[in-house]
Amino acid sequence: MTRTHRTTGTEHRRRRAAGAALTATALLAAAGCAGADTSALGGKPADAAKLKLSPTTAPARGQLDRADWLLEDEPDSLDLDTQGTSAGRVVLTNVCERLYQLQPDMSVKPFLAEKARTPDSRTLVLTVRDGVTFHDGSKLTAADVLWSLKRHADPDMEQADEFGNVMKMERTGPRDITVRFKRPDALFTKALAGDAGIVWNPRQVKAAGKEFGTPGQGDACSGPYRLKSWKSGDSIGIEAYEGYWGKQPLTRRVDFRWASDSALVNALKTGAADGAYAESPNTAAALRTTKGLKQYYGPSTASLVLIPTARGGLKDPAIRRALSLALDRKGIANSGYGGLVQPWAAPVGAGAWGYEKQHFAAAQRKLASVAPASPTADDIAEARKLVKEAGAPGDPIVIGTDSSQGRTVVANATRAALQRIGLKAQIKTVPPAQFEEFYSDPGARADIDALVGDWYISKSDPMGFYDNGLSDSPNNWVGFKDATYDRLVGRALGTLEDKRRARLATDIQRRFVAAAVWIPVAQVPTALVLSDKLTGPPASQAYLYYPWAAQLGPRKAG
Repeated sequence: MTRTHRTTGTEHRRRRAAGAALTATALLAAAGCAGADTSALGGKPADAAKLKLSPTTAPARGQLDRADWLLEDEPDSLDLDTQGTSAGRVVLTNVCERLYQLQPDMSVKPFLAEKARTPDSRTLVLTVRDGVTFHDGSKLTAADVLWSLKRHADPDMEQADEFGNVMKMERTGPRDITVRFKRPDALFTKALAGDAGIVWNPRQVKAAGKEFGTPGQGDACSGPYRLKSWKSGDSIGIEAYEGYWGKQPLTRRVDFRWASDSALVNALKTGAADGAYAESPNTAAALRTTKGLKQYYGPSTASLVLIPTARGGLKDPAIRRALSLALDRKGIANSGYGGLVQPWAAPVGAGAWGYEKQHFAAAQRKLASVAPASPTADDIAEARKLVKEAGAPGDPIVIGTDSSQGRTVVANATRAALQRIGLKAQIKTVPPAQFEEFYSDPGARADIDALVGDWYISKSDPMGFYDNGLSDSPNNWVGFKDATYDRLVGRALGTLEDKRRARLATDIQRRFVAAAVWIPVAQVPTALVLSDKLTGPPASQAYLYYPWAAQLGPRKAG
C-alpha cells in the first residue's frame, strides 16, 4: 500500500487538499452549485461529460537535454519506506524500479521480476531479472530482492500491511525468491508494482543509516535515472544513468522545484517550468486556456466522496440512500472543479480497472439508478419517500469540510440536497490542518455526520478499495455490518483468476453503493499540464509508479 498518511487498514490514501490560493468566490459557495461563476478557474469550464480520458500522450520525436518540472511540495524524504508522499514518488518513480511495473493503461506486468510462477494458490515464485545493475555499478541479485522485501515488511515501514498475509519469504535458487502465503492473495503482485516492490541496494541503504533518503545521500536504486542532487528548500536533480540495463531515457536531466496553488499556476503560465502533474483539478482548471500549454487527462483511481459517520441521521441507510439520490453530482463537477472531474456512481475511479475493463464499465453504468449524475423529479420523490418512511432526524445533519474551493462546493451541494428532501443541514468548516484530523482521529469527527472526502488507492484493482466496507475496517465510520459482504470480500481477495474476481468485485461494489457506506460524488482524472512543445509521458495515475520522464521529449523532430 502507498499513502500520504498512515492508516491501520489496507489500501487507503488521501489526496492533497486544494490550497487556499484557489479558493472559491462567494458565488461558488452558494447552495445548489449550478450556474456558479467559474472565472476564478481561468475561463470557461470543461464539460465533464465530454472529458476524454487517455492513458498516454503522443510519443516524443527526439531527445531533450533538460526539463524543469514542478512538484506541489518538497518531499519529506526519498526513502518511500519511511515517508511515502506523492512528491517523493513523482521523483523516485524515474529512479527506483519495482518487481512489477504499473503500465500507463493501469495494467500490471512483471519487471525486475522477469518471470513469476504460482505453483499453487498460496505460493509465488519470482525469478529476478539478470543483467541489472544499481547506480553504483554493483549487480542486482536475488539476495538484494529478498532483503528489500523484508525491509518493506518491517512493522515500522510504510508497506508493512501489504505483507500481513505473507507466511514466509526465502531465496530458493540463484535468481529465485519464493513467497508463501497464509491464504491465496490476489493483490500481492499488484502491491509489488507499488512501493512494496521497490528493490533497494542494501549496501547503500546500510551505509547511509538513518540519513538514507535525505539531502546529500545517494538513491540506492537501478532505474533509468540516478539522483544527481538535492538542495533542501530549492531543487532536486536527476540525470540519465549511462549503465542502465534497458532503453536510455529521452530526456537526459530533469530538475524538480516545488510550488503550490497560485505560485505553481504562475510558473507554468510564464514558462518557468515545462510541466507538472496537477494534484488538484482546480490547478488544471486555472490553466485550461493558457497559451503554450496543453492538458491531458487520464484514468485514475481517485474519487470525491461523502464519508458518513454513525453520529446522527446518516447512520440510517435509508437516509444515506436518499441523500445519494438527491445529490447534484454534475453541478458539483461543473461548479467546484471546472468540469475536470466526472459525476461518478462508484467510490473508486476507473483507473482501478486494470483488468476486465468492459465488465467494470458496464457495472458502473448500472449504479446510476442509485447515484444519478443529476437527480430527476422521480429521484427526488423517491428520496423524500425514503426519508418519510425512515422518519426525518430531528437534529441537523452536519457536514465537515475545510474552506478549499472544491470541498466548499461539495458541502453546499450536500446541504442543498438534504434540504430539498426535507432534512435540516449545516456545514462545519475547519482549517486545512484540522481537516486532516478527521481522517485519523475519531474524536475529531465526533461532531459531524459526513465528511467531504477525497481518496485514491495505489492498486489498479477495485478490491484494493472495498475492504473499507468490512465490519472491522477503521474506515467504516458508519458502522455498516453485513456478514455476506465480509465473506464476499474475503473470497474476492483470495481469487487469483481475474474474470472471477471481477464478477465478485462488482457484486461487492453493488452492495457497498446500495448501502451508501460511502456516498460517491465524482471520479478525479489525472491531469498532466505540459508545454505544447513536449510530449511522451503517461497521462494516467501510472505516473506515480512508472518512469514517465524517460519518455518525455520534443513534440517535433528537430
